[in-house]
Amino acid sequence: MITLATTEDVRARGAAVAVLPVGSFEQHGPHLPLATDTIIACAIARGLADAYPVQLLPPITISCSHEHADWPGTVSISARTLHSVIMDVAESLRGLPLVIVNAHGGNYVLSNVVQESRRMALYPTSADWAEARAAAGVETPSATDMHAGEIETSILLHAHPEVVRPGFETADHVADDRRHLLTTGMAAYTSSGVVGRPSRASADKGRDLLAALVSGFARHLATL
Repeated sequence: MITLATTEDVRARGAAVAVLPVGSFEQHGPHLPLATDTIIACAIARGLADAYPVQLLPPITISCSHEHADWPGTVSISARTLHSVIMDVAESLRGLPLVIVNAHGGNYVLSNVVQESRRMALYPTSADWAEARAAAGVETPSATDMHAGEIETSILLHAHPEVVRPGFETADHVADDRRHLLTTGMAAYTSSGVVGRPSRASADKGRDLLAALVSGFARHLATL
């Protein structure tokens, strides 16, 4: 997603905050594309831009995906680089608060970036996701639905069904004990790349997840 707004469009909108989607380029099993997290971050950010006075920024498409390095196609940058890019973007906004819409769980450094600043927010938080999961009737517990599972497959089935490959109906894989994930990477816990239950995904759940996340953003906007 590249925004087609002109500088005059931005001036006329009078945005209260800027919204920066952050995704990744990493394996998502055999049924979802490498760009899954970026697509999801963009879908959330577009929903926010349609509902609130925000300046929509183009996405960061490569981030910290080192735990997926055993799968071909995965590309990463360092946490230091991601930190620097976010700080540079924030500085260039000349005081406009920045909301980072992160869709990749491995971008741990983003919490520290926001922690260091009084002009940023990270969205959605785990609490925001929990509320959205409940609103959408997601069945898989959050600890189980870790990667390419019910939530991610549902959002893509709704927002971009053309990118979802056949086979997610039988791709379920559960690995709830992942205590050594940061040391071993994902390959120690899944051979397919999936950790979760994509078989429970539906376009309706994806629609309701996005709607709940858009609604829940109002509290973050008010805080900023």
